[in-house]
Amino acid sequence: MSAGDRTSDYEFELPAERIAQYPVEPRDQSRLMVVDRASGRISHHHFHDLRELIPAGDALVLNATKVFRARLLGKRDSGAPAEALLLRPVGEDRFEAMVSPGGKLRPGRVVHVAPGLDVEILEITERRTRIVRVKSAGESVAAAIEHHGHIPLPPYIERADTANDAERYQTVYAREPGSVAAPTAGLHFTPELLGALDARGVRRVELVLHVGAGTFKPVDVDDPGQHVMHEEWYSIPAAAAAALNETRAAGGAIWAVGTTSTRSLESAVLPDGTFAPTSGETDIFIRPPYRFRAVDRLITNFHLPRSTLVMLVAAFAGYELTMRAYREAVDSGYRFYSYGDAMAVV
Repeated sequence: MSAGDRTSDYEFELPAERIAQYPVEPRDQSRLMVVDRASGRISHHHFHDLRELIPAGDALVLNATKVFRARLLGKRDSGAPAEALLLRPVGEDRFEAMVSPGGKLRPGRVVHVAPGLDVEILEITERRTRIVRVKSAGESVAAAIEHHGHIPLPPYIERADTANDAERYQTVYAREPGSVAAPTAGLHFTPELLGALDARGVRRVELVLHVGAGTFKPVDVDDPGQHVMHEEWYSIPAAAAAALNETRAAGGAIWAVGTTSTRSLESAVLPDGTFAPTSGETDIFIRPPYRFRAVDRLITNFHLPRSTLVMLVAAFAGYELTMRAYREAVDSGYRFYSYGDAMAVV
């Protein structure tokens, strides 16, 4: 087997102080590592430098999903604390959810979130998540979730969510609710930076992939081929498909902002390298060796060890270069994970 074939190849030491607990302000002041695949050169910039790095005529692909207040905190009948993290709707008032404490929340049990808002456990799925019914009296289920739910910050952000997170853990272009995690590479963009890229002649393209909790799930088998990905719903509308095809026809490059945009594009690209409007679920697992057909450049954050996300980056940049870039990021004080810094692989 070659380097990058095993999950253990993606272990790396990360000091706890490198894990960003709060975002940089303003957004585009985050650091940006630029990794050149052709030369192997690594250089250091700030995110706002993208206005000089992306040429006119290229396409910048953004995931316009919006994080909803999916974390419902409450109590069991005993008064002990409990919670449900809603992953995706499976009916008008039913959701697939992760619950805690899992051993106590069996079918028939209820989490009392607020007066008039309960979460009833209906069944246990094959992957040990729950199917739950959200019961709301006095307002719609969607309104009750928005009213009483919490922003589902990732588990490595070791603090409660704040009022600021409701705005900051969203991209500035978020518009379609459905994610339980932000497409974090997009958190660095400001309206001003997007406007500067528009003025430069960079084509802005929006798609949607609703990010599920599986994005944080580590690969716990040493053969990545045995890892089971969670399905995520995505949509590439007609305007996006047309813009991507026009970019390709004119010789421009496609820049995917984040692993979610990358997975959407690679799920949808046709055998001839073109795109058609499409929507559906994808469980694509991109890891070495993989031949990219849709994405020419990648903007992404720094990811968890042993994760499917760092494997995707290694498939794009090459395993050795990716791990060298990660070592340099640690040594150079880059901030990691959702509120951390970014990398552009060109």
